[in-house]
Amino acid sequence: MMNLLRFIAATLLAVQFASARAGEIVVFAAASLTNAMQDVGRAFQAETGDVVKFSFAASSTLARQIEAGAQAQVYLSADEQWMDYLAERKLIVASSRATLLGNSLVLVTPAGSTVSADLKPGFNLAGLLGDGRLATGDPAHVPVGKYARAALTRLGLWTVAEPRLVRADSVRAALVLVERGEVPAGIVYATDAAVTPKVRVAGIFPADSHAPITYPAAIVAGQDSPLARRFNEWLRGEKAAGIYKRYGFTVK
Repeated sequence: MMNLLRFIAATLLAVQFASARAGEIVVFAAASLTNAMQDVGRAFQAETGDVVKFSFAASSTLARQIEAGAQAQVYLSADEQWMDYLAERKLIVASSRATLLGNSLVLVTPAGSTVSADLKPGFNLAGLLGDGRLATGDPAHVPVGKYARAALTRLGLWTVAEPRLVRADSVRAALVLVERGEVPAGIVYATDAAVTPKVRVAGIFPADSHAPITYPAAIVAGQDSPLARRFNEWLRGEKAAGIYKRYGFTVK
């Protein structure tokens, strides 16, 4: 009986010790980071024992949730503007901010399509769309939509695209519309196109047709902690970089 009690006491002590060591962090990340960040979270947990819980959505949606008081410890945006939005309101730890990644903008079509698009001024976007519409993030607030609007404007195609735009609430929502064949084309990031066999890249937008696509990360104000700093630093390390590259991101 004494041995059993000692075993139980030792087990409880071990559980308490593990609980004391392991932590949990909530990370808000742009929808286009979904696959890569899930792998980053698993790798971080395997190395540290700390649990990472993610919320993925449009950068704008997440920034506004943080503004409203959502208890995230780290925020990763798909553009600098939404990070600036939080910085201007003193809602991030300024010294923790760093730009981690880059991406490119592509035109995708359903996998069965054979269309190729030479994305330059004069491209026949109306002919490609036929009677259908063009899906991307809402240019009013979703980063991919803002990049798309800039690129289409630079190429002289915005007047054709705007009235036929499906304004999705995130880049992944736009991707799903193309996957399902509900639209003949969509504008997403190259890394989104790479995670599904249900679409194909029909064309790549010139890098100079839009602002550089960058992904900054920062600790949320009031949520700074050793764990938040540890994860924020881990995002910049070699192991995380290997995961980003595997998904097609460029590492800054």
